[in-house]
Amino acid sequence: MFKGVTDLFKKPDPKELVRKWQSSLRAEQRNIERQIRDIQFEEKKVRKSITEAAKRNDMATCRILAKEIIQSRRAVSRLYVNKAQMISIGNALSEQLAMVKVAGTLQRSSDVMKLINESMKLPEMQRTMMDMAREMQKAGLIEEMTSEALDSALGGEDIEEEADEEVDAVLREVAGEVLAALPAAKARPAAVPQQQQQEEAPEEREELAALQERLNAARPSALSPVPVPAAAMGKSKKAAPEEAPAAPPAGKAPAAAKPEAAPKGKGAKPKK
Repeated sequence: MFKGVTDLFKKPDPKELVRKWQSSLRAEQRNIERQIRDIQFEEKKVRKSITEAAKRNDMATCRILAKEIIQSRRAVSRLYVNKAQMISIGNALSEQLAMVKVAGTLQRSSDVMKLINESMKLPEMQRTMMDMAREMQKAGLIEEMTSEALDSALGGEDIEEEADEEVDAVLREVAGEVLAALPAAKARPAAVPQQQQQEEAPEEREELAALQERLNAARPSALSPVPVPAAAMGKSKKAAPEEAPAAPPAGKAPAAAKPEAAPKGKGAKPKK
């Protein structure tokens, strides 16, 4: 009985703690690699859709999908940063494990504290790193985080807007040959019958919405999807008909032109 009580309050073995944290970090790295593969797989589908839209000279759809590719690539870059942070924390824990074998206890490390704070700024790692930080605080590896430091670490990242130059660069990369082959004067028809607009517009919006849902599901932190605008429909303006002359009142005939009066005097002799 007393042995069970003492085991309850016994501090965990530092070596076991370090190995547990390293195992969690390796699992997170595998999860990051899987997310990167999923995003890149969905990007291939978006590239194909951009090419098809470029063949139709549908530049509005091309630019929307190009923005999706930009957001996906930013997500992949952020995931690689996450992976690098995991590797750095793992290396710092390996140094702590070597020190445990010599000193028998974990030594407080400012390097691990700094890496943990930087990892908490990444939305995908906040929950995992907060749980790990609590365990490290109990083990004495890092200092207890104050509320100000925690708020600073959990501060969200600013979402960058897609610049027109970035969108144009993606379009040249993905569909540059197709766009170059299109005649310069060719443009999408401005006026389309209303019935055809009602039939085609929902299909295009559904296709774009499905692509955005798959990309958002693959991305670690879902960004707000770019809204799909309806196709711009130009209406041909008809010239106003010319005003007809006013009709005469009913019952009155139009006045006939009066013949010119013959000059007084002798009439002119007929020519022979």
